[in-house]
Amino acid sequence: MKLINKESETFLYKYLNNPSPTGHESSGQKLWLQYVKPFIDDWKLDYYGTLYGVINPKAPFRVVIEGHSDEISWMVNYITDDGFIYVIRNGGIDQSIAPSKRVNIHTPKGIVKGVFGWPAIHTRKGNDTNLTATLENIFVDVGAKDKQEVEKMGIHVGCCITYEDELFKLNKRFYTGRALDNRMGGFCIAEVARLLHKNKVKLPFALYIVNSVQEEVGLRGAEMIAQSIKPNIAIVTDVTHDTHTPMLKTKEQGSIKCGLGPVLCYAPPVHNILQQIVIDTANKNKIPFQRNAASRTTGTDTDAFAYSNGGIPSVLISIPLRYMHTTVETASVEDVENVIRLIYEVLRSIDPKKDYRYF
Repeated sequence: MKLINKESETFLYKYLNNPSPTGHESSGQKLWLQYVKPFIDDWKLDYYGTLYGVINPKAPFRVVIEGHSDEISWMVNYITDDGFIYVIRNGGIDQSIAPSKRVNIHTPKGIVKGVFGWPAIHTRKGNDTNLTATLENIFVDVGAKDKQEVEKMGIHVGCCITYEDELFKLNKRFYTGRALDNRMGGFCIAEVARLLHKNKVKLPFALYIVNSVQEEVGLRGAEMIAQSIKPNIAIVTDVTHDTHTPMLKTKEQGSIKCGLGPVLCYAPPVHNILQQIVIDTANKNKIPFQRNAASRTTGTDTDAFAYSNGGIPSVLISIPLRYMHTTVETASVEDVENVIRLIYEVLRSIDPKKDYRYF
């Protein structure tokens, strides 16, 4: 059964194509709120930009479903006298894909277009023929004659830089673009809210639909909002690696493949009882799923929720993703729909009277 309708997909494209760099997520959060408002009873925004909608807010038992809204980006670090711009990372962005990319520089005056320049192969000899991109040699060109012209454009140290690449369909079966990590998760939880509203589902608990900020620099938004909401349960969605693409090793990273369903992570922060509820729900509703394992932590907002407030039962449901942290992140449409379906059905299976302690 197809879950994502025309209106949903219109929102998805608008939301994914809108830049939302870490620390500057406000424009994306406004789009997300505009979409979910008809499906929720209330909403709140914290001081750093994490946004959440609430369904049935007066219920004492609180369940969170969560994704994160920020994308990796660059920041202006130094402007040369000749008007070239050197950068630092804002999140785990990969310098190897930067050369020849078109970029948007976010300034107080608006967007300034630029490109990551790169010396022509004809000009490189000897060891320079196989020159690789590093943080020390990549630079942005905005067509300025000198530093003064760059500054007149409104560009200053600290401005964020995002890639121009936009979302498109690959072979009708995949979404491909930048920032699927993890605004696709934000889309999934918004769709869960839509389905609950559409199907008039009455939940016996308060549902907090949380779109966190600053995950890419250390789970910071989730850390803050977990303390504010103090949930009884947290269901987090993020992305994980499709390990069947070239240059990845399944023996080291596990066997995960796009199109085979959501991924359930086994790791110390993942609560065993809640994980079993997710598995039982998937089996009952014939939703395919895959498994992966992570030592110590999941590396996602699951960790922030799990270890907050004396311990919160938390679980992670991930979307398999190819080419993470590039401008061509690729996810199966079918997997996205199955993540939405699984979270929706798990919510219908949660009993607020259940004791979630291990024994």
